Amino acid sequence: MIQIDPENLNENFIKLIGRDWMLITAGNIKSFNTMTAAWGSIGFLWNRPVALCYVRPTRFTFDFMEKNNDFTLSFFEEQYKDALNVCGVKSGRDTDKIKETGLIPMETKNGNIYFKQARLVMECKKIYTDFIFPEKFIDKSIDKNYPLKDYHKMYIGQIMHCFKL
Repeated sequence: MIQIDPENLNENFIKLIGRDWMLITAGNIKSFNTMTAAWGSIGFLWNRPVALCYVRPTRFTFDFMEKNNDFTLSFFEEQYKDALNVCGVKSGRDTDKIKETGLIPMETKNGNIYFKQARLVMECKKIYTDFIFPEKFIDKSIDKNYPLKDYHKMYIGQIMHCFKL
């Protein structure tokens, strides 16, 4: 992987996140979890390149996101869609996702985890978090995404490093 400036990314992030999915990973090589996400965005906020991702408190990854200052977002080619599906529907509480998927965890220089098979990785430092509050929905139909009322927590991370195959 080669390091690139986030400003040089020319990806369609609506497709990349919403259709191709990404893995959100937090922790270190001794203890981490990863989960598939299809909600998020990449942009510029507070004079910094940022990535936004969302994790429900019921997810095993949530505790890792809470306990760590950094996280990574890993993006893959289509051939890894089955592995991403496993990471989205199975919990790290009950399943060894790495063993089941064959994904190979790697460490950044900062000790964060990404996957060797990823074609694009963003290493992010948390700079803001907050929960989604249903009373703030202007479009009340959004609430249908929460039949269990398990509202996401939003994480805004400054993109510190970006790596591409």
